[in-house]
Amino acid sequence: MDDWLSRFLAAEGLPPAYAQVVERVCTPLADTIVARRTGPGFVVGICGAQGSGKSTLSAVLAHQLEARGLKVATLSIDDLYLTRAERQVLAREVHPLLATRGVPGTHDVDLGVQVLAALAQSGRIALPRFDKAVDDRAAPETWPVIAGPVDVILFEGWCVGARPQAEADLAAPVNTLEREEDAGGAWRAYVNAALAGPYRRLFAPIGFQVLLRAPGFEVVLAWRREQEAKLRARLAAEGQDQGRAMDDAGVARFIAHYERLTRWILADMPARADLVLPMDEGRKIIA
Repeated sequence: MDDWLSRFLAAEGLPPAYAQVVERVCTPLADTIVARRTGPGFVVGICGAQGSGKSTLSAVLAHQLEARGLKVATLSIDDLYLTRAERQVLAREVHPLLATRGVPGTHDVDLGVQVLAALAQSGRIALPRFDKAVDDRAAPETWPVIAGPVDVILFEGWCVGARPQAEADLAAPVNTLEREEDAGGAWRAYVNAALAGPYRRLFAPIGFQVLLRAPGFEVVLAWRREQEAKLRARLAAEGQDQGRAMDDAGVARFIAHYERLTRWILADMPARADLVLPMDEGRKIIA
């Protein structure tokens, strides 16, 4: 195990055994990307449910690609969220559930399209950042800057590469949130229309699609609760306000916004992704 990987695993709280995942999954994937790359700004889409390890995979993959002499940029779809003020407008004018960040329709698609295109060109590009602690976009002057063109863009996110559902599939609610707060289906119709429209432009540049396939939506709640528990522990250790992390009830409500599309991705994407990485309930990649 090289020094970088040892330090990374320690910083992420991952066991040394994760090095086997690097050897078995990340190294061959890096080789495949090198072979499949068609030019500057080659976009690798990395999709996976909340808590599935997209950021970890992206960080290791970026390191391995850079070790092969490539320039890499990583962009999370979470950093493309609309500002809180913009989502409040959607909540008033379209549907109250759009105040909550996450689903298609709550991202700045034009910003994402512009950034992906700019990364393939010469010049300095600022990579957007969203501050989840305050539920708002970070100040642009704090965004990291990278010089283009880059060779590979790792574009990761829970719905990266998702397609819309058939309209008939929207009729029946999938959970209490939809049944009680979207009884007429306007919210889920808006989300689906966003996937059918503007998000096609955002996902069009993807040249290689990876899916981290959770064993089912049921494990996602446990994964996200684990993440929030770690966040609360970190905030406590740092003497910061633990209220910045959600409690279990808050996590359950938040995750309910993601349920429909997460289930649909798990059903639809495996047949068309370039690489599917099955996971077990412990978030271990079992491919």
